[in-house]
Amino acid sequence: MTLTAQDVIDLTRFRHDLHRHPEVSGHEAQTALRVQAVLQGLGADQIVTGLGGHGVAAVFSGAAPGPTVMIRAELDALPILQNPGLPHRSLTDGVAHLCGHDGHMAIVLGVARHLSRHRPATGRVVVMFQPAEEDGSGAALVLADPRFAALRPDWAFALHNMPGLPLGRAQVSAGPMNCASCGMRLRLTGRTAHAATPDTGLSPQAAIITLIPALTALGPGGALAPGFRLVTLTHARLGTPSFGIAPGEGEVWATLRSLTDADMIDLRAQAQDLAQAVAGAHGLGLDISWHDDFAACHNEPQAVGLIKAGLTVAAIPFGPTDGPMRPSEDFGRFASSSTRSAMFLLGSGEDCAALHDPAYDFPDALIAPGVSAFLAITARVLG
Repeated sequence: MTLTAQDVIDLTRFRHDLHRHPEVSGHEAQTALRVQAVLQGLGADQIVTGLGGHGVAAVFSGAAPGPTVMIRAELDALPILQNPGLPHRSLTDGVAHLCGHDGHMAIVLGVARHLSRHRPATGRVVVMFQPAEEDGSGAALVLADPRFAALRPDWAFALHNMPGLPLGRAQVSAGPMNCASCGMRLRLTGRTAHAATPDTGLSPQAAIITLIPALTALGPGGALAPGFRLVTLTHARLGTPSFGIAPGEGEVWATLRSLTDADMIDLRAQAQDLAQAVAGAHGLGLDISWHDDFAACHNEPQAVGLIKAGLTVAAIPFGPTDGPMRPSEDFGRFASSSTRSAMFLLGSGEDCAALHDPAYDFPDALIAPGVSAFLAITARVLG
């Protein structure tokens, strides 16, 4: 269950090529074509393209019936300007793979390369390259695609590289893994006026001043324990930049975060009721829109047991996670009554730049252990 030296060279080169040509959520057309071209050369039993947008899945079937295992990677990059100096630096200004999805793709393609030579004894493996993880829409779109029904797995696994964790060391625990989160955009409308006579207009100034502390009070944060809620103000705007106009409209953006989906439903309702009450009290129009909707990610205990067994076989040191993560991850949407799923973390190094940092670059040294881990986990399920 190991790669050859040439495999590692090829996958590293491919990872660098992906890094040079990043695409943001929902626009991963060329990334998908690059992945598809590699998969077509590996003799997969089936390749499905355009899943939920630009998603790509390949199926490797065993000789005998058995369960379906899905191994998932993400296609999208981030709208962040990368620091200069990297030899394989992004060629697209303002867009870069600063979360490691290029490395995740290389790992899952390594799994596919191995499966092309060594089919599973039973069942089948679906390697899934999912679009639009960064804005939370991709997994839901894949699941809503009618063609996914034929691919629906019994088991689903994913990894995420983790800066700050020693290089190559894994972490995994059952239970809550990532918080649910959702972006809330409030647009308040009144009536503009001349700056000399603001009393003839209707400004949202007082409403915005009231809303900002009231919204954040709904989610004070604290320890990641049951009942955890956090509301983060991310943007506010009042009118247009002008000295001659008293504002007649404004916006407030906030990110809502909770440990569970049930708490998110309640938090959204409370935030909506608050916004409507404040807008009504000030005689303002109100438009509410929701964005970047992530479900909570929960690691199923049996799936975690299989990850631990696979990591042991692959000789990858591991321990429990430090607790649930505040950042969100849409992999949790693949969990269902018929799909047991879990994600593990793989250390990117204690000195690695943080995820989403302009200096971040996925460590190529993780490609081989990442492949070995997934193959060992898959073997535990399928034999």
